[in-house]
Amino acid sequence: MLMTTETGIRLSYHDHGDGPPVLLLTGTGAPSSVWDLHQVPALRAAGFRVITMDNRGIPPSDEGADGFTIEDLVADVAALIEHLDVAPCRVVGTSMGSYIAQELALKHPELLDAVVLMAACGKSSLVQRVLAEGEAKLIELGTELPPGFLPAVRAMHNLGPATLADDDLTGDWLDLFEAADNWGPGVRAQLRLSALPDRLDAYRSIKVPCHVVSFEHDLVAPQAAGRELAAAIPGATHRTIPGCGHFGYLENPEAVNRELIRFLRAESAARLEETA
Repeated sequence: MLMTTETGIRLSYHDHGDGPPVLLLTGTGAPSSVWDLHQVPALRAAGFRVITMDNRGIPPSDEGADGFTIEDLVADVAALIEHLDVAPCRVVGTSMGSYIAQELALKHPELLDAVVLMAACGKSSLVQRVLAEGEAKLIELGTELPPGFLPAVRAMHNLGPATLADDDLTGDWLDLFEAADNWGPGVRAQLRLSALPDRLDAYRSIKVPCHVVSFEHDLVAPQAAGRELAAAIPGATHRTIPGCGHFGYLENPEAVNRELIRFLRAESAARLEETA
């Protein structure tokens, strides 16, 4: 389904089922379909209405070839929540999706019921900032690298050691990365936003209930960065999922789904008690 915001931006989204609404936000370069295999069915089975969207920069949403800001992505999500009339909504983000959710919690707390921040941090490391800018520059220049090189870099950067130690499993991931290696200007713009400035002080003003989920072997948003983020957000909790890297929601989906459902159900119960 497509909606058009008041500023003329087209956003693609999918709306699954009934129940308390949960909106899932993807990371850099990822389409909404990454949630379909594991998270959408698990959350639907747990009784939630699941909404997924393609962030600006990912077709069929507007590609944003002229560039955009994190404020633009936050406004897009707010517009979708209001369009679907699902406020206050539960939001689950991963990586850049968590960055969007963190900023949304600051700007529009009235739209949110609870937030799960996976593979999240309050500031990116120097290496992450340099790598994101370098990848964006490669896209801009149209640089042709040897076949398989970028998929291998992405595998090393995003997967855990158990996955990388299994050649058959790693081969499947390399094929997936290779098939998805058609990044355009919208992804370039996302890459330039994916490395966070230091936002920890700002996040001390977040009032929405938040749960930070780190992945044990995440090189992009390490456990320590997740704990730091949770310590900055008043009342936030933190949990680490073992045995996986930055793509933990795909590497260890059973553990991730249990954690999502546990937190979302607990927050739903708390809200019911408050209104009783």
